Amino acid sequence: MLPGLKAGFTLDARLEADSEQLMWLGLCELRLMNDRRWPWLVLVPQRPGVEEIHEMTPLDQAMLTFETNMVAQALKRVTGCTKINTGALGNIVRQLHVHVVARSEGDPGWPGPVWGHGMREPYQSSDIRRFAETIKAAL
Repeated sequence: MLPGLKAGFTLDARLEADSEQLMWLGLCELRLMNDRRWPWLVLVPQRPGVEEIHEMTPLDQAMLTFETNMVAQALKRVTGCTKINTGALGNIVRQLHVHVVARSEGDPGWPGPVWGHGMREPYQSSDIRRFAETIKAAL
């Protein structure tokens, strides 16, 4: 277990099924959504039972903001996208997680949200590895 992380943390099964682990940040596990339509990353704070940002300690809130901004900047640099969408909805998967999605005019669903738009298009394994390495290098 990484220092400072609480015992008893388990990743939600849906997040595990829909995304691939990229790396550990300080507070969060960084994951890549397995949908090639959008460059889409997810930060999952390693705190058991937390569903809302306001339930976190002030220090964890600050760390989550720092890590989210770091990931957003790297994703924008790597993709050259028009806009970064950041959100923590939690209506379906209650475990706190923050989506960071690179959006560009003309992408599938632009300018609407990525959620509920069409069917997921999984990456080929070589493409997901290549994108993962690009993101890791940018961080």
